[in-house]
Amino acid sequence: MQVYLYAKSGHSIGLDATRRCAAVGAFLQEFDPILCTSDFRAGVYAKEHLGIKKYVSVDVLSNLPNIMQRGDILIYDSDEASDFMEKHMRDFCSSLYKIGSDIPKNIINTTLFIPQNNPQNNKAFFFGDDDYNNALLNLCHNSKQHDLTLLMGHYFFLGNETKLAPFFSLILEEEEYIQTIQNTKYLLSGSINACLESLYCGNSPVFYKRCDKSYLDIELIEQLDIPIISSASLDEIVKEFESVITDYPLLNDFQWADLTFMTKEVQDIFNKYDTLVRK
Repeated sequence: MQVYLYAKSGHSIGLDATRRCAAVGAFLQEFDPILCTSDFRAGVYAKEHLGIKKYVSVDVLSNLPNIMQRGDILIYDSDEASDFMEKHMRDFCSSLYKIGSDIPKNIINTTLFIPQNNPQNNKAFFFGDDDYNNALLNLCHNSKQHDLTLLMGHYFFLGNETKLAPFFSLILEEEEYIQTIQNTKYLLSGSINACLESLYCGNSPVFYKRCDKSYLDIELIEQLDIPIISSASLDEIVKEFESVITDYPLLNDFQWADLTFMTKEVQDIFNKYDTLVRK
């Protein structure tokens, strides 16, 4: 019996699902889970930076039965499954969990992120891991340079750091993701996941609502009263961001997902399987 994690990922999607699956994997590490990603680079990144031990590339969710065996356990973060496919997967797996319904999306990888009392950096901008249409470059058009650190996204095109450098005081490579999220007091980000990670670390995130993305889980931001900005140029974005952090609001309490219940359920399934094998 094997535990599988599946994350939809790619140049136009980003790594939020991969990061959430890696967080679930940290809860289930005793079961030696295998991460499946629809983009090979996402799996490599997860192994190098997110604590994943095993990964494999699977281009679409429907191809998972080609590597799984009946009775395996699957946790997935994707909108690919139709009602029919989900029913088939529930029949195929001994247990199936969909992140966003069976498991809430406010998952934090507590093995990687540590709450900070005195963050080293004052402010930074993380647009997101994906920018397939160069939306950030378009936002920067005709803008001035700002006293703001930019954290590059995993899927940013090669050479974009040079093009973006004139508009920011410092450019950080994607490998600095965890340290930047953890040690930045005021994080401006177009990633809901990054905002939640920042909040877990005791910082004060501001959500940038990108016009090129559809946020199906923006209620996670709204329920916490995290400030939201959506200006259409870098100059206006920074102006609004500076205004918000000058008088940062009191947020609602953040309760991140407790997956103890799932760990127990998976352990029970493994125990029953071991009993059957011994017979």
